[in-house]
Amino acid sequence: MIKLYCFGESGNAYKAALTLELSGLEWEPVYVDFFNGEARSEEFAKINAMGEVPVMIDTEHDYRLTQSGAIQDYIVHLTGKLTGATPEERREVLRWTLWDNHKLSSQAGMLRFLMNFLAEDKRPAEVIAFTQGRLKNAYRVLNAALEGRDWLVGRNVTIADISCCGYLYYPEPFGFDRSDWPNIDAWLTRLSALPGWKHPYDLMPGSPADRA
Repeated sequence: MIKLYCFGESGNAYKAALTLELSGLEWEPVYVDFFNGEARSEEFAKINAMGEVPVMIDTEHDYRLTQSGAIQDYIVHLTGKLTGATPEERREVLRWTLWDNHKLSSQAGMLRFLMNFLAEDKRPAEVIAFTQGRLKNAYRVLNAALEGRDWLVGRNVTIADISCCGYLYYPEPFGFDRSDWPNIDAWLTRLSALPGWKHPYDLMPGSPADRA
């Protein structure tokens, strides 16, 4: 059994959760009450000193791991699924995962938080505008990479796709409109048609509805 410390509003946790779900491994989510400060508590620091989700605990192997990309790689190691078919493709999967963490998810996660989870009078307009500009460049790169392709690497879905989609299914507005990026739109539709795919709010506990 694998336990994943997560909450539904975390796109980084979603990457790990969706990878687990599509891999076919048995797992269960453990809710972290992020918005009430649980991730910054002394108790949670014993689970992850970085104070972040996701955290994966493989109880069978007594192994703990943090950071979504590392967790995804571990799931690939366990199952042999969701990775490239050749060494070259596996490096390409790594390249896209690193790109996403630097250029796409890190920017989208911060922007979504600033625009939706801060009080309106505390939202920094200049930072929001700057970050939206950076994200548009990332969307252009991703949209161009998907031209004429079903998946980012090889002929099948990999953790590169799962990493890059991490924040793009969320309903809260942060300046991303699928209709502006036809290749991304078609790719997100293909992903959501995969057996086992679930929306982040259906896959993990913790959503705006839960706090209503």
